[in-house]
Amino acid sequence: MNGLNINQKRLLQSIKESSAIGATPNGGLHRLALTIDDQQMRNLLINWFEEEGLSIRVDDFGNMYGRREGKHPHQMPVVIGSHLDTQPCGGRFDGVLGVLAALEVVRSLNEANVQTDRPIEIINFTNEEGARFEPPMLGSGGVCGVFEKDFIYSRQDKDGIKFRDALSDIGYKGLEENRLQKAEYFIELHIEQGPILEEEQLEIGVVEGIQGISWISVTVEGEMNHAGPTPMENRKDAVVAAAKMIESIDKLAQEYEGLKTTVGQLNVYPNVPNVISGKVEFIVDIRHEDDEQRERALEVMKQQLSTISGLCDVELTFHTSWENDSVTFSEKVIETISKCAGNRNLSTKRMFSGPGHDAKYMAEIAKTGMIFVPSHRGISHNEEEFTRDNDLVNGANLLLDVVCQLSGAKIPKTI
Repeated sequence: MNGLNINQKRLLQSIKESSAIGATPNGGLHRLALTIDDQQMRNLLINWFEEEGLSIRVDDFGNMYGRREGKHPHQMPVVIGSHLDTQPCGGRFDGVLGVLAALEVVRSLNEANVQTDRPIEIINFTNEEGARFEPPMLGSGGVCGVFEKDFIYSRQDKDGIKFRDALSDIGYKGLEENRLQKAEYFIELHIEQGPILEEEQLEIGVVEGIQGISWISVTVEGEMNHAGPTPMENRKDAVVAAAKMIESIDKLAQEYEGLKTTVGQLNVYPNVPNVISGKVEFIVDIRHEDDEQRERALEVMKQQLSTISGLCDVELTFHTSWENDSVTFSEKVIETISKCAGNRNLSTKRMFSGPGHDAKYMAEIAKTGMIFVPSHRGISHNEEEFTRDNDLVNGANLLLDVVCQLSGAKIPKTI
């Protein structure tokens, strides 16, 4: 422990102010990327950056940076942050904690007149959620070379608005030269978004890596027909076939330890009560920390769906719409987080992340690690998402310690 602590009241007040921008009636947030609410939150973050005397820049993907200079400006920085966009009717802490705790770390360093060898940069990534523009993590993916600029700019929301135009509309289309070029370390504080830490009564998750993810787009085509006169044995019902497929996908997760399968999006055509469905489209989200296990499960799933399509006399097509292999974080960063947590007598668990995060792509260009704090009942992407104040503060204090360690902080003896 370095003797420094964040200001608990100030951190919680910052989260409270964020929670008012895009607030939903049930206590959550609806703050999609590159909307007016996102613009308002970004403007507030700019004001906070200015209050701390940070050097501010915005890149051509809308990623925002606040830089605190170090004793050696030419050394690669320690980068901390996350994202401020949310899911529709999402929670108040997902992503937000990572950005505002990073801000609180810098505020605390400034208050204590702490000098660091390395520069420290706070970052707010654009469109991490992917709720408005698919796929997720476009901002971090652009910076880290995962996605081409033309691909990102051409993404469209459900209303046909392109990413490029939405970025310009809110005034956050910056310059390519402002992109993060180099980083020595990237640390992301985040809520767990799962139940493990709370169930095991642990305070901190030391994240070892992120599971691999595949999104498989499935189309089932049957034959539309009248619901009244068509005999059951003569039907080619796409909904019935899709239901059997989804059931098999759910059961597949029982055959592979650690596998997670989800069908969260379903489109039915023509979607009227008295017509036998002619077509169903759905997306399978399949995850595992072992890429080989995930690939094997995918092949089994495709075989099972093909068998069902034959039995139901329907046509089946599928393709991979998005895929990311698993990533393992820097052992040095993992050990630093573990040691700093021990110094604060915080109970820990090493774990893999189920959700994807900006840290996944940042691991391509920097030594990366993540800190998890408990999520009440494991609920996230939901207005009921909640993390206790004490857990928020524990995470922010641990982030402060890790940043001090990795940036070469010189703590005044009067602290």
